[in-house]
Amino acid sequence: MVVELRDANNPAQVLATRSALIQRDGDIVGADGSGPVQFSKKPGSFHVAIRHRNHLGVMTAAPVDVSVALRSYDLSDGSLPAFGTQAMKTINGVAALWAGDCSRDNQLRYVGDGNDRDPILVTVGGSVPTATTTGYRLTDVNMDGRVRYVGDGNDRDPILVNIGGSVPTATRQGQLP
Repeated sequence: MVVELRDANNPAQVLATRSALIQRDGDIVGADGSGPVQFSKKPGSFHVAIRHRNHLGVMTAAPVDVSVALRSYDLSDGSLPAFGTQAMKTINGVAALWAGDCSRDNQLRYVGDGNDRDPILVTVGGSVPTATTTGYRLTDVNMDGRVRYVGDGNDRDPILVNIGGSVPTATRQGQLP
C-alpha cells in the first residue's frame, strides 16, 4: 500500500507518501507490520489517499485531521465518505478498492488499446491461455498468488465484473484527482 497526504485545498497535490502494509482484515499498518503509518509532516488537515498495486486508488472526500496522536480512519463502512463518484466497490456491505488496473493508468478497461486484460495473457506466456504463473505480480487481480487467464479463479473476469459486467467496452475511471 501507499498512503498519501494531500493538500486540503488542492487534493491533486501530494504532500507526503508512506509505504504501508494491508492486513487480511483490511487494516492498513506501518511497514513494520504492526505499528501505525507515520508521517514526518506537521499535524494538520489533509486529504488521505490510499493506493494498492493493481487497484484504483481512493481518497477521503474532505480533509481529515492528521496529528501525532494515534488516529484511525475507516473508509470501509461509509462513515468517512470517499472522493468522487463510485470511488469504491461494496462487497458484502464493506467498501473496497476496485481491482484490475493491470496497466496502472487509473482506469479499468477490458478491451481496446491499453486494456487491463492483455497483460494477464502476456504474464502467463502469451500463447497458451490455460497456462498459469505464480508470484507477487501486478496481473494477479484476485490476489491469490497465481495469475490465470482462463478457468476458475482467473484474473480477467474480475475486471469485466468491475467495469459493469455486461458491456466489455465499458470502462471504470479512478477517482483520484
